[in-house]
Amino acid sequence: MQPHAPIPDGAPAVPLAVDLDGTLVRTDTLHENLLVLLKHAPWWLLLAPLWMLRGKAFFKAEVARHAALDVTSLPYNAEVLTFLREEHARGRRLVLATAADRRIADAVAAHLGLFSDVLASEAGVNLSGARKLARLREVLGTFDYAGNDAVDLALWRECREVVVVHARAGVLRQARDLGRPMHRVFEAPRASWRGWVRALRVHQWAKNALVFVPLLAAHKATQGGMAPRAVLAFVAFSLCASSVYVLNDLMDLASDRRHPTKSRRPFASGELSVRAGVVLAPVLLGLAAVVALGTLPLSFSALLGVYFVLTLAYSLRLKQVVMLDVLVLAGLYTVRIFGGALAVGVPTSSWLLMFSTFLFLSLALLKRVSEVRRLRESHETAAHGRGYLAQDYEQLASLGVAAGQVSVLVLALYITSKEVTALYGHPERLWLLCPVMLYWVGRIWVLAHRGLVNEDPLVFALRDRVSYVVGLVAALVLWVAT
Repeated sequence: MQPHAPIPDGAPAVPLAVDLDGTLVRTDTLHENLLVLLKHAPWWLLLAPLWMLRGKAFFKAEVARHAALDVTSLPYNAEVLTFLREEHARGRRLVLATAADRRIADAVAAHLGLFSDVLASEAGVNLSGARKLARLREVLGTFDYAGNDAVDLALWRECREVVVVHARAGVLRQARDLGRPMHRVFEAPRASWRGWVRALRVHQWAKNALVFVPLLAAHKATQGGMAPRAVLAFVAFSLCASSVYVLNDLMDLASDRRHPTKSRRPFASGELSVRAGVVLAPVLLGLAAVVALGTLPLSFSALLGVYFVLTLAYSLRLKQVVMLDVLVLAGLYTVRIFGGALAVGVPTSSWLLMFSTFLFLSLALLKRVSEVRRLRESHETAAHGRGYLAQDYEQLASLGVAAGQVSVLVLALYITSKEVTALYGHPERLWLLCPVMLYWVGRIWVLAHRGLVNEDPLVFALRDRVSYVVGLVAALVLWVAT
């Protein structure tokens, strides 16, 4: 415990005790610690049931001992921090009183430099509810208390003045009914459906439109029953992908919080709780399985399972391996095309798979180039959670441009193949696709070098008017050739 700070004349005499989880930070540090353990040392979780048998305080201590939670990147409540800094500047004694483990509480207090005392769970005692109240009475006597949950009602009932932070409506109502003076109420942000939409990354569902490519390429879009099956495949891939996006965001909390834009993601910012994400991910995966198993061929369901395992492996480990990460990304795009073929029962064209593999490899490399370019601009040497260095920029760019050009070469070779004559009445007109693709690939790479491309090139294309024009021209060429 740190020594008490001296209180200047005229400063508030009553100390303010502040809760940690849900009050000072917009998250639960135990849940975050469990995610850190799951990502970096999951084998320790096999002992979790034994830890729980020895009590919640022991469980928290063991999780904190084996996990290395980065408290500097936690989503601190900005309004509360401003309030506490103002109180600290007036000389008020601030005490961090939390049920979190002592290791975490001490690290938070050291990081913020605002608290003269730290009271936390230790020595087998879970410092929550009545235990926290007794400890505060012992150490402080009279105190004000800042909390957020129903368990804090016992402390608000006995403290001098109440500070309520982002409490649910029912908890806030009960706090007011206690009849204690309300020193400050920090209203909880209104729950927004936009946060859930961003967590699901609905805009990324556009990638799953690749399942329609085999149907369109085989010129069978109008055949009965095929289009509905392709739509169901799109839904299954979208639900499965959203499940993985949620898991990815939960696993990448520390990295995302260091990123200038990813730090605003719902879980990284604390807009949505870790607990909500842990529930949401399996629900989405279950819905995807219901759609796939109930309506589509078993081969499609098996491929969807491979897609989930591969994306999960990518989120947990493979994205940290140089070059393997971009190959996996390119493969995941190609899997969508293969899945579309299995869903509607059309043969998979080797030409289509070769073309998509090289094109998507180019786009995956472009995504990494954008990240490495940001490293160079911020004068950093390495990307957190990735295997790339700032000095890799030129090599990645050259590989990406080359892959894009090879995809156009595959397209040119396809136009000269025998398969084309069976599908197109005027196959020679397909040559117009080559300059169109050369233009689009070249342009997006030039824009990437200028720093104008979003880290996800497909998201950029969805917002880029020129890309829509290129798509319309390509569709027109295909129609004319048909």
